[in-house]
Amino acid sequence: MGSHRRLASSGFHRGAAALCVLSAAATGLGAVPAHAAPHADTRAEVDRLYQEAEQATQAFDKAQEQTDALRREVHDAQDHIAREQARINSLREQLGALAGAQYRSGGLDPTVALLFSDNPEDYLDKATTLDRIDVQQAGRLRELSSALRDLAQERSETAGKLAELEKSRRAVVVHKRTVEKKLARARQLLDALPSEARDAYGRASRDSGIGLPDLTGTVAPDARAAAAVAAAQAALGHPYVWGANGPSGFDCSGLMQWSYAQAGLQLPRTSQEQRFAGQQIPLSQARPGDLVVYRSDASHVGMYVGDGKVIHAPYPGAAVRYDPVGMMPISSVTRP
Repeated sequence: MGSHRRLASSGFHRGAAALCVLSAAATGLGAVPAHAAPHADTRAEVDRLYQEAEQATQAFDKAQEQTDALRREVHDAQDHIAREQARINSLREQLGALAGAQYRSGGLDPTVALLFSDNPEDYLDKATTLDRIDVQQAGRLRELSSALRDLAQERSETAGKLAELEKSRRAVVVHKRTVEKKLARARQLLDALPSEARDAYGRASRDSGIGLPDLTGTVAPDARAAAAVAAAQAALGHPYVWGANGPSGFDCSGLMQWSYAQAGLQLPRTSQEQRFAGQQIPLSQARPGDLVVYRSDASHVGMYVGDGKVIHAPYPGAAVRYDPVGMMPISSVTRP
């Protein structure tokens, strides 16, 4: 797929919405005057910024997904720790009641305090004292000792997850700032163009592809793919929103994930992961519902819908729309 010809100055080409590159903070964000460079150079720079923003968006999506998953894990672990602590407190109370009764009747000496140490196993290890406790106490002691060990282990693991969560949160912030800076500069460059040049940029990505095989498949391979296409078509006109996966706004991979979720299939979050979320096929065999992944870094994705077109979320300021499948270099086609 990498051999498909790059289209001349596609405008959208290289540009829309996704994650994975931590670029250095953009410098010189001031608007570039229209006379400072030929319009073609300005469009090329906007394309480059959109592509870098899309890569950073995909990185943001991945970091956000990881953060959400870690947050759920930490929440569940903390709930379990609280329940275990309550159980341990109950065991201590039961042992205290039993030991207190025996002590008052002269059946147990003051060494019962060992029952309430942080390591009750020490008590059980003292064979000379085992004859001073009954079977019920011994069982509850062992249960308490096991519960304390498990609780300490779970607290240690949760502390590690909390540290990982904080690291992931910081990554989200870094990716977000990168995207915002790239998009702000691209917007400034576009705003500096004459209105005719801006309009031309918006139309450029609709140019027909060249050097592509004949695409005759117009029927989805199965009912699930057909349902995903219908969902994507229902999203036509919705705004591109970086980091969003519906239903009111989408980035490129978010639109694919949302559309297939409506069909009952959970796709991965990023375009890089979606590339491998099924069977890779030649472009010549593309059918409606297939995922068309663009660029060598797989930073953009659209859904093939037949007649040589895809539905995709292009870039900020552009709504979900149809475009030619060959609008930019294709790296692979995947059938979920």
